[in-house]
Amino acid sequence: MQVKILWADDEIDLLKPHIMFLEQKGYEVETVNSGGEAVEKCEETAFDIIFLDENMPGISGLDALSKIKLIRPLVPVVMITKSEEESIMEEAIGGKIADYLIKPVNPNQILLSLKKNLDQSKLVSETTNTNYQREFRQIGMDLTDNLDAEEWADIYKKLVYWDIEFAELEDQGMQEVLEMQLKEANNQFSRFIEDNYLNWVNGVEEGPQLLHTLFKDRVHSKLDQPTYLVVVDNLRYDQYKMLRPVLRKYFNFDEEEIVYSILPTATQYARNAFFAGLMPSEIAKKYPEFWSNEEDEGGKNNFEFELLKKQLERLGRKDLKVSYNKITNLDAGKKLSDNFNQLENNDLNVIVYNFVDMLSHAKTDMKVIRELADDEAAYRSLTESWFEHSPLQDIFKKIAQTGAKVILTTDHGTVRVDDAVKIVGPKNINTNLRYKVGRNLDYNSKKVFQVKNPEDAFLPKDSISSEFVFCRNNDFFAYPNNYNYYVNYFKNTFQHGGISLEEILIPYVEMSPK
Repeated sequence: MQVKILWADDEIDLLKPHIMFLEQKGYEVETVNSGGEAVEKCEETAFDIIFLDENMPGISGLDALSKIKLIRPLVPVVMITKSEEESIMEEAIGGKIADYLIKPVNPNQILLSLKKNLDQSKLVSETTNTNYQREFRQIGMDLTDNLDAEEWADIYKKLVYWDIEFAELEDQGMQEVLEMQLKEANNQFSRFIEDNYLNWVNGVEEGPQLLHTLFKDRVHSKLDQPTYLVVVDNLRYDQYKMLRPVLRKYFNFDEEEIVYSILPTATQYARNAFFAGLMPSEIAKKYPEFWSNEEDEGGKNNFEFELLKKQLERLGRKDLKVSYNKITNLDAGKKLSDNFNQLENNDLNVIVYNFVDMLSHAKTDMKVIRELADDEAAYRSLTESWFEHSPLQDIFKKIAQTGAKVILTTDHGTVRVDDAVKIVGPKNINTNLRYKVGRNLDYNSKKVFQVKNPEDAFLPKDSISSEFVFCRNNDFFAYPNNYNYYVNYFKNTFQHGGISLEEILIPYVEMSPK
């Protein structure tokens, strides 16, 4: 289909060589001599793009721009002017122009502007697909190597990068290839975790930065200045990448890295371990009053502040003035933002924000959220939209104004599940779909990661015969009773607790105000 161009210039006759050049390239060009005529033409005809001279008699280009945008708000308008005055540029940009060219323009400038505004999506798609095809081969070769923990983090960063890139394209042809490669990477990563995790936590071999020592190893040394520690529950690395452009308005990024969560990748275990600076079984033994087992009623993370204070005592930092704020709903977020000045005299302010975790559970329970967050791209977009309109962004703005340091992290991520693994257990077995703990569990051992003795993984052992089993990749546990209903209900939901790149590899970010 031929592209239709409207070109408005009071000296249009002098531009005949440019118009002939475009017509030879296959473009259809209609010309007018004034801003008024340009507005009239737009009322009659839909153009693909408009070139508009800024300085015309009668209705100026800027006045015509505002009228055209009322008639055709989505048409790209390229402003052409002899003037280099900053005020004119600002007014044109404020009028939502697509491009701004300074006279004299040559035909290739016009052609470049056309391609940028009309063919950009196609050209970007072609280039992105070509670049990924090259990267695909390299990642494929890397996956056959004996990767270490840092190399796995690099692989995941690349896969997240391409996933976000493809989400912006109209042509989704390579997305399916990427999803297949991500699944293969998760298969390999699951084996890597199974082969190494117990050695890491038992000190048999040096491992990556694990969540339970993250505060001691990274956060503690930064507390020589006022610091805000923001823990966004269940924040995947790709979701963080969507929040990053908003945070960049207020902060410089001093350090960005991926660290490893612990098993199970669930709030009860991971976040308590982070604040305590201990593995779950160590918390249960050392501070039994602050630990709840699976079968205990009530909340499982009600003593995070107490656990943090105990860790600070062990680190010799009882002198710090610390606040702890857990946000579980909109009103609590607004209240913290409104009372932000009460935090400014503290050495360390901890903010635990639970929205993303609630979004994950809502995706399972609410049909409307299932439809809004149907895949990873939609899940990221929903998280980004929430953040841009949330009290948390307001809180970040206010932190930046104080000049304090910010540390942003999470306890674990989440993965979209699609394959069911059958399991049979007692009636009181825990409800998490990615890990199970208890006695007399019946399952296919080839399809799970077993920890027969929970103490090997520093997990509480509530009886002699209890064990933990974890799902890998995109699997989830289902019971044989009413199996088909169960599978259909939970398939394509976001779950956590098991072994996957998305659950275990989490962001750790240090920021300072601009």
